[in-house]
Amino acid sequence: MCGITGAVWTATDRAVGRATLDRMTDSLTHRGPDDRAVFFQPIGNEPIGEPNAPLTDPTAWSAHRANVGVGLGFRRLSIIDLATGMQPISNEDGSIQVVFNGEIYNYRELRKRLEGNGHTLRTQGDAETIVHLYEDEGPDCFKLLRGMFAIAIWDGRMKKLLLARDRLGQKPLFYARQSQRLVFGSELKAILPVSGIDTQINLSAIDSYLLYQYIPHPDTIYRGIASLPPGHMAIWQAGRDGGESFDVRAYWNCPTTEKRQEKSVAIVQLQETLEQAVVMRMQSEVPLGTFLSGGVDSSLIAALMQKNSSQPIQTFSIGFRESEYDESKYSQQVARHLGTQHEAFVVQPEAVTVLPDLIYHYDQPFADSSAIPTWYLSQMTKRQVTVALSGDGSDELFSGYDRYQAARFAANLDRIPGMQSFLAWPMWQRIPSDMSQRNVLRRWKRFSQAMTLPPVARYMQWIGIFHDHQRAALYSERFLEQLPQRDPLEFVTRYHQLFAKRDAVTQFALTDLLSYLPCDLNTKVDIASMAHGLEVRQPFLDHHVVELAAQLPNAWKLRWNRGKRILHEAFGHLLPPEIWARKKQGFGVPLDHWFRGPMRELTEQTLLGSAAIGRGLFEPAEVTRLVQEHTSGKFDNAYRLWSLLVLELWFQRWQPDCAV
Repeated sequence: MCGITGAVWTATDRAVGRATLDRMTDSLTHRGPDDRAVFFQPIGNEPIGEPNAPLTDPTAWSAHRANVGVGLGFRRLSIIDLATGMQPISNEDGSIQVVFNGEIYNYRELRKRLEGNGHTLRTQGDAETIVHLYEDEGPDCFKLLRGMFAIAIWDGRMKKLLLARDRLGQKPLFYARQSQRLVFGSELKAILPVSGIDTQINLSAIDSYLLYQYIPHPDTIYRGIASLPPGHMAIWQAGRDGGESFDVRAYWNCPTTEKRQEKSVAIVQLQETLEQAVVMRMQSEVPLGTFLSGGVDSSLIAALMQKNSSQPIQTFSIGFRESEYDESKYSQQVARHLGTQHEAFVVQPEAVTVLPDLIYHYDQPFADSSAIPTWYLSQMTKRQVTVALSGDGSDELFSGYDRYQAARFAANLDRIPGMQSFLAWPMWQRIPSDMSQRNVLRRWKRFSQAMTLPPVARYMQWIGIFHDHQRAALYSERFLEQLPQRDPLEFVTRYHQLFAKRDAVTQFALTDLLSYLPCDLNTKVDIASMAHGLEVRQPFLDHHVVELAAQLPNAWKLRWNRGKRILHEAFGHLLPPEIWARKKQGFGVPLDHWFRGPMRELTEQTLLGSAAIGRGLFEPAEVTRLVQEHTSGKFDNAYRLWSLLVLELWFQRWQPDCAV
């Protein structure tokens, strides 16, 4: 696990100097605290390497005039091949250079294939397999990789740079495309040291952020920087005439149709594929463990790890003093059942204390408040191990979220004439209800209010932060005048349409898999863990598991208002019945209490202060209303206030002088 960055350019006035490359590389030290290296080749001094020559030995290279400059930076977190696994790494003659962040779990299988093709591999790690696989297969090499990765390949012979991101977006990769230059990095902060990058604020990204609580790919908060979508590659090619071409294309697509098969056969395939995915992710030369919340997903991963370990595995959980947010009793129950070496951390999360770190490391506005417990869990887990497995992805693959039940219920009601009008009856909204987000009556009112909308708009009305009319009331006239006209739902709509032939639940579950999961959940885990030099591996996101699960009928997953049925049938014997029966509990923090208590003063000073008002994005009266509604106990605006607070603190940290 590492951090990567770099650039290519075809004009001297677009060059990225060695000092700048060093700053780009060192901005990622937290991702790779163990070592660093760079490959730097300015225009007019292209090295042609001797076989097996060390990259750092300048005497091993002869100069050759070239019209392309390239720099690659690498920060290393040592996991596999501790002795010789350093990057950048090259082929035998040095013409191909690779830096990559992540893990290739099938690298041993690939090594045998490559050696059979006559390649000589100098290391025992996974990075070198990418080099030679590219020599054999070209851009098709990414299809053969089983793992999580962000990869940059410099092909000196073809004057070509290839970027690729894993299929489910477990590892991030950003780039800035300009005339005669391409800059990239694992995080936005690795690109910012380069002068001339367009860092004007992307107003459409702010609009999306306030709807989704994250910024959807390929957008970022900056107009001049993009996020490479999951399952995609980007190819930059220098031309003979001094120009260049750039192309972004998909190399993987999620299966969209259901596979006809016997259920018993599917269960055996699921057992074998998921267990294999877990075993592959247990490869490590450093201490390894797993997160264990006590929910089905993390508990199942722990069970499969323990089944394949000759000694007690290490498991880690985090507990809170507030009982409604604490799952520690369940994690301890599972740990006892499995016989793991368990460590539970009890913390009192303090948003005021951790917020500056979150704002710095997440680089752009990110309002999933579960980043706070994930931050603490990663911080404390790193004290014991360097690699941890997690259960992310199961809910999307096996219909685990409550909102999928709502989607199925709504689809059934749509078939009844007049039902939409009945549910949209205004009197429903006048019934008094508790202000809590989890209150049953409040959830019913939110469900019924959205029933007259089309399915995608309805779904986002249930799960979005600020809905259309709320954002319209929030935005200032200046913001609205400058905001480009576009449909913010287009991001999820295009994924939803891919699965048009599937049932309503599968449509939304697989839409979440390709949108919410990479942009929110994977971003949350990657940044929080890598900020502490911890690698997190997600067996449910092995693309073999994903492709298998995506083709299963939803009737095998969601039945009688309970999801993950087929997981229970396949692995029920591994966990206590109480764990399978318990209701899903989110990984949350008491935001509602914080905004009326320890965070009240910070919130009021930040959102209603001169800096925020002077920024001109929002109507001060509307922000004041949201704050007063919540602090008075009239309504729960916790998630909206959190989104606004994170956004303003991001501005103060990264763009303090920005105003519309």
